[in-house]
Amino acid sequence: MIKRYSRKELTDIWSEENKYKIWLNVEVAAAEAMEKLGQIPKGVSSVVRNKAKINVGKIHKIEAEVKHDVIAFLTSITEKAGFKARYLHQGMTSSDVLDTSFNIQLVQSGKIILKDIDQILKVLKRQAKKYKFTPCMGRSHGIHAEPITFGLKLASFFEEFKRNRKRLKDAVDEVSTCAISGAVGTFANISPNVEKHVAKKLGLKVEPISTQVIPRDRHAFYFSVLGIIAGSIERVAVEIRHLQRTEVYEVQEYFSKNQKGSSAMPHKKNPILSENLTGLARMVRSTVTPALENIALWHERDISHSSVERNIGPDANITTDFALVRLTNILDNMIIYPKKMLENLNLTKGLIFSQEVMLELTKTGLSREKSYKMVQSYAKKCFAEDLNLIDVISSDKFIMSRISPKKLKSIFNYSKHFKNVNFIFRRVFK
Repeated sequence: MIKRYSRKELTDIWSEENKYKIWLNVEVAAAEAMEKLGQIPKGVSSVVRNKAKINVGKIHKIEAEVKHDVIAFLTSITEKAGFKARYLHQGMTSSDVLDTSFNIQLVQSGKIILKDIDQILKVLKRQAKKYKFTPCMGRSHGIHAEPITFGLKLASFFEEFKRNRKRLKDAVDEVSTCAISGAVGTFANISPNVEKHVAKKLGLKVEPISTQVIPRDRHAFYFSVLGIIAGSIERVAVEIRHLQRTEVYEVQEYFSKNQKGSSAMPHKKNPILSENLTGLARMVRSTVTPALENIALWHERDISHSSVERNIGPDANITTDFALVRLTNILDNMIIYPKKMLENLNLTKGLIFSQEVMLELTKTGLSREKSYKMVQSYAKKCFAEDLNLIDVISSDKFIMSRISPKKLKSIFNYSKHFKNVNFIFRRVFK
């Protein structure tokens, strides 16, 4: 990913330096196990650990000649660690190192992204409770529906990110496996005890059966979860973008003192951060299909997945992390306009209470169909002539013979829409 949309904490994980350090840890851990089993001389692992140096430039130079990254890595390590390093990689295959290391990078990334989600949950909880009873317009199809509270909107996002946290935790657990099983995964030239030792040493689980590669359904699950998280990020971002539109203007991204909104129009304050998140979400989701297609490899192994993962591994994780941190900042600093929310609630002059008028008529014995048609005709009239629904309803002698003025007045009241807010909040924030 480009630096503009990257945080150092994640780019360090996906750096060449870190990748080779993990490779070295895998090789050293495997050597330790082989020493205990008497398969290689004692002291190999300690010598390599103490003398080996990661030289990315040197590894790339060797790879340019041998056309094999793991061989280039081992050659570079041997040059620094000396004669004993020749015992590294006994009975292992490249995938043992590559797959185990790739999984470690995913686990490292996933743990940071889990922390990112924790921060979003913290901010959403605080903001939801702050605006718990702040009335605003509920919309369906973009059209005014019935009143809700801004706190309920935020509580909905909170619950969704709770699910995302669970999904990601499960995905990290799913991909926390280690395979040191040799060519085609049969342990023909390496003991299963080596795999067991490496897994324990590196905080992973043993892969029950590998074909020479760790099955890619595990990785597909991980990247699919990142795709879902990206969808959730965009859901919040799109809501903010809509609510910041001039015609609505209930919410605004924080706009700093010296910030400029447009090169041409000085009055502009645009939701650029939320728009940016929509774009970044598209990028993360674009990695899901290739991850799914990586599941089907030829026989026990091919490398069609390799080039894909070299791209989507860093891109999806770095972008998801950056987007989550940016979203947290937006939610933490957004400007809320409760008066504008109330103004928009009253924009249609009571039309949003049409359902309750209809329901009250049905309670008096009128059919739902007739009640609906009657209220709808008055709603159309109000909309066309800019009238208040309560005034029009009050002038209908038939309706007023069935609904008392006191009851009608109680219908055109926001409070009843919020009577179960505490109940919903208890379910969400239990």
